[in-house]
Amino acid sequence: MVTETPTPETASLSEIAGLFAHLPTADEAAAEAARAHQGQLTKPAGSLGRLEDIAVWMASWQGQAKPRLERPMIAVFAGNHGIARRGVSAFPMEVTNQMVRNFIDGGGAINQIAQLQDAELRVYEMALEEPTEDFVDGPALDDSECARAMAFGMMAIEERLDLVCFGEMGIGNTTSAAALCHALYGGSAADWTGPGTGVSGAALTRKTEVVAAAVARHADRQGDPLRILAALGGHEIAAIAGAILACRMACTPVLLDGYVASAAAAVLHAMAPGALDHCLAAHCSAEPAHRALLARLDKAPLLDLGMRLGEGSGAGLAIGVVRAAVACHNDMATFETAGVSAGGPGDR
Repeated sequence: MVTETPTPETASLSEIAGLFAHLPTADEAAAEAARAHQGQLTKPAGSLGRLEDIAVWMASWQGQAKPRLERPMIAVFAGNHGIARRGVSAFPMEVTNQMVRNFIDGGGAINQIAQLQDAELRVYEMALEEPTEDFVDGPALDDSECARAMAFGMMAIEERLDLVCFGEMGIGNTTSAAALCHALYGGSAADWTGPGTGVSGAALTRKTEVVAAAVARHADRQGDPLRILAALGGHEIAAIAGAILACRMACTPVLLDGYVASAAAAVLHAMAPGALDHCLAAHCSAEPAHRALLARLDKAPLLDLGMRLGEGSGAGLAIGVVRAAVACHNDMATFETAGVSAGGPGDR
């Protein structure tokens, strides 16, 4: 039985694949107790809509009828992509490093959102001086590099986290995400390729052609999601995939950010369809293919604000929605404590 977290020094893709046979499941007794508690709150049944579902989901993964949200964390993984040299982004590769410095200095959008949500923000630099290989010419990462990046992401998950949000920074990574989705789900490259940092016209055409060429180049990996991740992903995307998997092993609820983070999650979904049961989609980004990807993952977004920044910004915002769900669930009066008749307050 393989249940221990692989280390970056010894990890292999086969070892990581073995974890999927031992994924913990939600605590149905806790979920049922949470539903029963919902039925006693001073409101018409179902009147808080998805907030009620979120509270039960949190309870089921934390294993307690009244979930907690005292320690949320936003984890941003940053990596550089060799494919960026093909002009698939509106910005040069150096911007990845510069934005990481901006996060460290507190100047990013995600810094402001994390502070507002009282969330711990951690930024992980993934071999920024060693971009992945150009995945049109060969694999972005070899299998051992991919396994090490996944293990690094797994080790970033600490005990006693109540909720984890995943974000990314990496010039060229929407090209990588598009290639992953195209390889996993088929269709045409155009179905999965969008503007990313803002490319259009000839640049968008070039980006789409790169995605098509990359997927064709690695067609021999079809049916092996982890090796597809190695061929078409990036250090930060592999780390996010590993971190999401580690959260599942720890029964820690997860909020997925935008297109890139969702593409990382899609690799796990391809390994085992229930592998993302501990995840909610925080938002639907303005990247056109994100909505189609969420449909493939069977995830309805909590927010839809036209955002496409990345950085975990949409997931960070959605912490507030989860916090509201938990607060209402835990702190509302019951019919008994409020002295309200069991029939409830009626139609309003």
